[in-house]
Amino acid sequence: MSDLVDQIGSCIERGKVNLASPYPKDLKGQEGADEYARQAIAAGIGPERILGACNDGMQRIGAKFGRGEAFVPELLMAAKAMNAVMAHLKPFFAAGTVKPKGQFVLGTVAGDLHDIGKNLVSMVVAGNGWEVVDLGVDVKPAKFLDAVRSHPGCVVGLSALLTTTMGNMAATVKEIKAQFPSTVVIVGGAPLSAEAAAQMGADGYAPDPQGAAAFLAQFAAAA
Repeated sequence: MSDLVDQIGSCIERGKVNLASPYPKDLKGQEGADEYARQAIAAGIGPERILGACNDGMQRIGAKFGRGEAFVPELLMAAKAMNAVMAHLKPFFAAGTVKPKGQFVLGTVAGDLHDIGKNLVSMVVAGNGWEVVDLGVDVKPAKFLDAVRSHPGCVVGLSALLTTTMGNMAATVKEIKAQFPSTVVIVGGAPLSAEAAAQMGADGYAPDPQGAAAFLAQFAAAA
């Protein structure tokens, strides 16, 4: 049974989605994360262990990305493989068999339509056991505030890729903190830095998807 769990993690790390997937080339014609997850559930392996395999696989590909040994296409394929596994786990989440670590409200700030970075963060965070509430792109402060109101105790993630929208990000952080002072806010995106995040009043800065997952892990441990 442990072999199935290891296979799931390996397929996520390599981005092997299913039997029909031609990527990666050396695994063409072999079963992928989808099939192994189905087999694991049929074998009675608990959803927590399967979710742990997702976490392990995403951590390994995230570490490779951080070292420059993997790139965005590899991350996207890993996330696609992870989503195939998560589709099998959805009934367990719905039934309450698996409890999410928390809720993560995520969106690209007003004036910015870029979503690749946000989507990667969403996938990696979900793979680490969080319920992600994705608000999309060009999200006005009011929409973030409504989401915080609807999801008490959530962590908020703000994304921006344009330097011209950093002002909107700062304004959004300010409004969230004004109305919900205890809400934890993390920011990220190409023009950001830890210093800029601190100046905005954000609680954290994530340079990449794995950084966001690491921040949330620390938050969950401290909660």
